[in-house]
Amino acid sequence: MEPWATADQVWAGGLIFARIGAILMLLPGFGESYVPPRIRLSLALVVSLALWPVVAGTLPPLPASLGAMVGWVLREVIVGLMIGALLRSFMTAMATAGEVVSLQTTLGFSQTANPLQAQPGTTLSAFLTLLGVTLVFATDTHHLFLAGLAGSYEMVAPARPLMTGDFAALAIRTLGDAFLLGVQLAGPVLVFALVFNLASGLVGRVMPQFQVFFAAAPLSVILGLSVFALSLGVVGTVFIDRYRRLAEVFVAGTGGAGG
Repeated sequence: MEPWATADQVWAGGLIFARIGAILMLLPGFGESYVPPRIRLSLALVVSLALWPVVAGTLPPLPASLGAMVGWVLREVIVGLMIGALLRSFMTAMATAGEVVSLQTTLGFSQTANPLQAQPGTTLSAFLTLLGVTLVFATDTHHLFLAGLAGSYEMVAPARPLMTGDFAALAIRTLGDAFLLGVQLAGPVLVFALVFNLASGLVGRVMPQFQVFFAAAPLSVILGLSVFALSLGVVGTVFIDRYRRLAEVFVAGTGGAGG
């Protein structure tokens, strides 16, 4: 190996690959199950080589024992998994919005395969999740992901202690914000469903002989989906704006993008 790279260089490249590979395994779009593993591994290797001159100064020297080497590699893998999980967890906002809209439009029974969650979900939830990934690439937000790979070495340097408490607090806040955003994105349909159900109940009380359910069920689907379609532009704009703010935290590193 010496004619190609020294032991210190191989150690530095492997340590970078451990974190970058773990992050790319969970990033939206890059780490999906339908992306071939060879493509993901090749991308992680190329990015690791590109980051090597930038972050090599922050890496620890080659340990003298095998146990220390394994410990450093596991630490970098854990850091990468935590960063990737944070960026992926915010995508649940679109899935939450789709589930809420499906429940309010009586379409919760229409299940389909969600390729980003590896489990069945409602059709609207799968649609909004795919829309979120499409917006990430259409607005070049994935460039922030790649820039954040280098920023992560400033925010979580290998030589510093692992900030498990801060990561746990950030993960809880991110999941809470994602759920709140999902409900807010479904707000127009929630308001429509509330008004429509109140009106249907009032008609049922005023005209007991009238079969309200047979008239209200198709109207609920048609009007609910119409409101959903009209609000789709705002839903995408608000989501990608909030998602870019989260990605900018890792791009800024220890800078001023908000901690």
